[in-house]
Amino acid sequence: MPAATEPDSIPASNRRQRLKLLALFALFASPVVASYLAYYVFPPAGRTNYGDLIQPQRPAPALALSRPDGAADRFDRLLGQWVLVSVDAGACDAACAAKLYAMRQQRTMTGKERERLDRVWLVTDAAAPAPAQLREYEGTIVLRADVAQLAAWLPVAPGRRMEDYLYLVDPLGNLMMRFPADGDPQRIRKDLSRLLKASRIG
Repeated sequence: MPAATEPDSIPASNRRQRLKLLALFALFASPVVASYLAYYVFPPAGRTNYGDLIQPQRPAPALALSRPDGAADRFDRLLGQWVLVSVDAGACDAACAAKLYAMRQQRTMTGKERERLDRVWLVTDAAAPAPAQLREYEGTIVLRADVAQLAAWLPVAPGRRMEDYLYLVDPLGNLMMRFPADGDPQRIRKDLSRLLKASRIG
């Protein structure tokens, strides 16, 4: 008769494994969830965020990325960090350079938390970024991306373009906020600082 109970033991084992996986996911995700709740759902009285919250969250897709030297790369290698993302052509004009400068300054202004924040420039065409700009904004991760894939991932307001924003990706790879590219640096900094303070990961 022991054989009669064997089929029931398999589903039970699978259920236990699934529960363990769910518990692990909840353990790792809870700090980010808690920071979202503290920052957006239960904010202190009178406080509003400057950036636009992306709802629902948009996990980073499997983007086809490459480095300036042509080597393939992956966005998910940045998991575990907060990431500011700028989208522009390789022949970076004045507006593009202003965004690169803004990202560098935002990272600097986060002070002791700056190591938690990465900067990514997603190039949307075949043009090579100027070596002088790469040197000036050293530390910015430059990756070539497919513009159609980016358009499916990065939302824009009516009449706007991806190039009009700075996007923020959380340490779990979820797109969570966007800021106007020409926005108030101090108000962007406050959003970033509050979010980094509220989060226990990344």
